[in-house]
Amino acid sequence: MMQFYKKRDFGTFISDSFAFFKLYGKNYFKNFILLNGLLLILMVVVIVLGFREFFGVLFGSNISGQSYYFEQFFADNLGMLIISGILLFVLSTALMTINFLFPVFYMKRIAEGNKEVKTDDILNDFKTNGKKVLITYFGLTFLVMPVTTILFGISYVLILIVVGIILMLFVAPTLLNVITFLCYDYFNGNRGFFESLSYAVRSQFSYPNGRESSPYWKYWGSTIIMGILFYIVSGVFSAIPMILYFTKLTTTTPDAQFEQNPMTGSFGIMLFFLYGLSTVVSSLLMNVLYVNSGLMYYDSRTDLHQKMELAEIETIGINE
Repeated sequence: MMQFYKKRDFGTFISDSFAFFKLYGKNYFKNFILLNGLLLILMVVVIVLGFREFFGVLFGSNISGQSYYFEQFFADNLGMLIISGILLFVLSTALMTINFLFPVFYMKRIAEGNKEVKTDDILNDFKTNGKKVLITYFGLTFLVMPVTTILFGISYVLILIVVGIILMLFVAPTLLNVITFLCYDYFNGNRGFFESLSYAVRSQFSYPNGRESSPYWKYWGSTIIMGILFYIVSGVFSAIPMILYFTKLTTTTPDAQFEQNPMTGSFGIMLFFLYGLSTVVSSLLMNVLYVNSGLMYYDSRTDLHQKMELAEIETIGINE
C-alpha cells in the first residue's frame, strides 16, 4: 500500500506516479470510464452532429475559392451552431470539473486506507459534497479558467519576441499545479474555496512551516516531465485525424473537392470518430498529471505527515 502524506523529491514524484497506476490503475480507470463515459460520448456526439458540416465548410469549401460559402453557411445555420456551442460548453466544463475532482476523491479514499474503490464510493463523494462540487464548477469555469486563459494569451502573444516561449514553460505547469492543489485542498481540508485557492498559490513556493526550502523547482520539474510525456503520447493520437484529412485532400481532385465536402459521408464520420477517440485518450492520459499533482499536494501538507505516519504505525500494530 502506498504512503501518501510524506516528503518527496523530484524523482520520487515521477516514480510514485507510475507506482500508483501500477497498484491502482485498473481499478482507477474502470471507475473513471464508468463516471465520465456518458459525458465523453455526449461530447463526441455534439461535435459530430453539431459541427461536422461547419468544419467541412471551414476546411473544405473555401479551398475552391468559394469565399462567400462560409459566410452563407454561418448565416443559415446560426441557431444550430449556437445551441451546439452552448451544449458543448456545458458538457466540456462539467467534464473538466469531474476530471479534476475524480482523482481527488479517489486518492483521498486510498490515503484513508481503502484498498479498492468502488464507483458508488466516488458517486457518494460527489453527492455528499454536492454544494462544494457546484462551487468548484462555477469557480473553475467563471473565475479560474478565464484568468488562466488571459495568462496563456499574454504568454502566447509574447512568443513573438521569444520571451513568451520561456514564460509558457513556467506558466503552464504552475497554473496546472495551482488548479489541482485548489481541488485537492478544498476537498481534503476545512478551508473555503478562496482560502484553498490562496493555499494552492502559496504552497507552490513555500511549505506551511516556512522553515524548509521552496518546493517550486521540484513541483515544476516533475510537471514538466509528465507534461512532455503526455503531449508526446496524446499528440500521436490527435495527429492521426489531421493526417488522414490532408491525405484525403491531396489525393482528391479540385473538382471533386468542390462537388463533395470531404468532411461528410463515411470519411467524415470516421474522421470525427477518430477525433473523439483522441479526445478520450487525452482525457485518460491527463490523469497521470492529476495524480502527480496530487502527490505534490500530499507532499505540501507537512502539518499532516507525522500524524499520518503515526496512524499508519498504529494500523500495522492492530493488523498484526
